[in-house]
Amino acid sequence: MKRIKLSLLGVLALLSLLWWQADPLVLEGDRFFALRGVLVNYTGVLGMGVMSVAMLLALRPVMLEPLLGGLDKVYRVHKWLGIAGLALAVVHWLWAKGTKYAVGWGWLERPPRGPRAEQTVEIFRFFQEQRGLAESIGEWAFYAFVVLAAIALIKRFPYRRFLQSHRLMALVYLALVAHSVMLLPFGYWTTPLGALMGVLMAVGTYAALKSLFRGIGRSRRKVGEIEHLVRHADNGVLEVGVRLKGPWPGHHAGQFAFVSFDPQEGAHPFTIASAWRGDGRLNFMIKGIGDYTRTLPQTLKAGDRVEVEGPYGRFDFAGEESRQIWVAGGVGITPFIARLQALASDPAPKAVDLFYSTSAPDEGFIARLRELAGKAKVKLHVLVSGRDGRLDTEAICHRVPDWKAGRVWFCGPAGFGQALREGFAAKGFGEERFHQELFDMR
Repeated sequence: MKRIKLSLLGVLALLSLLWWQADPLVLEGDRFFALRGVLVNYTGVLGMGVMSVAMLLALRPVMLEPLLGGLDKVYRVHKWLGIAGLALAVVHWLWAKGTKYAVGWGWLERPPRGPRAEQTVEIFRFFQEQRGLAESIGEWAFYAFVVLAAIALIKRFPYRRFLQSHRLMALVYLALVAHSVMLLPFGYWTTPLGALMGVLMAVGTYAALKSLFRGIGRSRRKVGEIEHLVRHADNGVLEVGVRLKGPWPGHHAGQFAFVSFDPQEGAHPFTIASAWRGDGRLNFMIKGIGDYTRTLPQTLKAGDRVEVEGPYGRFDFAGEESRQIWVAGGVGITPFIARLQALASDPAPKAVDLFYSTSAPDEGFIARLRELAGKAKVKLHVLVSGRDGRLDTEAICHRVPDWKAGRVWFCGPAGFGQALREGFAAKGFGEERFHQELFDMR
């Protein structure tokens, strides 16, 4: 969590610092309108800066995973940059358009405006002539941005509609690039801020075009077919075995992939529930918790084509401590199954306790889990919430007396994870020793 906050603050701080260096902040004439001009420029720079970085992160850059702790964290930074961009865009619009409306309604009186300085650079003269067009493009792009952002943030919109509408964000971004290039104060372009904004908008434009042409992640996609299906009726989990036809780079336990069973629906992220054996086989365990995933047991069959993109993620069970505590809530058991399979053939010297909390126990599934844990030499604790109550920090510490010597790896519902994180933090357990998948891609 700390990395996410620092990343967002770092982007805002860098842009603010360079803007402060580039803008003389001279408030001449009417103070209100002079301040308005300064704030329009500042919010515009910040807004385009954070949106450009968000576009870059949409490319799923694997090289940034070690810095942020996995693609799930990269997407969380992407989300908060988008929210910051939306907030800045609203403030920018209020200063740019709201003031004009106030003048039109007679609430404010605009001071007399002198002639604009004549531009000697041809490209800047052209931009100056297109100022009205640039303002119109920015205004309508802003309205579209607000609508698309609302669809992305309101979870009641189906995931499929979110994917379809979110791709249009690339068109909005390209319109905002045109708006910004023409309206950015000409003096900025000769400063470090201008150089940075030029690079950011160029990279963002590349990312937008790649998104429009569905090129994001293309080099990491492999085609395969469903080899087997196992339905665990009691816990509502569908186990999908896939055999890839192309070379797979291999994966570590805890990583995930974007899986597409239906091109019209698009790809969904699922944790890989199997250790890599070099044979092209992957297993996924899918809980029917959404409109789409609930239909999969009826629509999927052996032999169906599937497209897999990945692997991604840094839920890698690394750490020098001699003990690890794994906590799984419901279908969050998936990455731990993959790790158990890996340890079954190569047990780790660490002492490991696995807590599996479920509200819908499936006896056949749990029997397989116990067998696998036995082979991996992992101590398994199965807790049924309706029978054993809610698993919390106190219960874990009671069952693992030397918990202070370990790390916690959690995968499951966000609220459950947050409660455990806060519980361990209250006991002085460092945040860097609590690992949690942020498995929410919107």
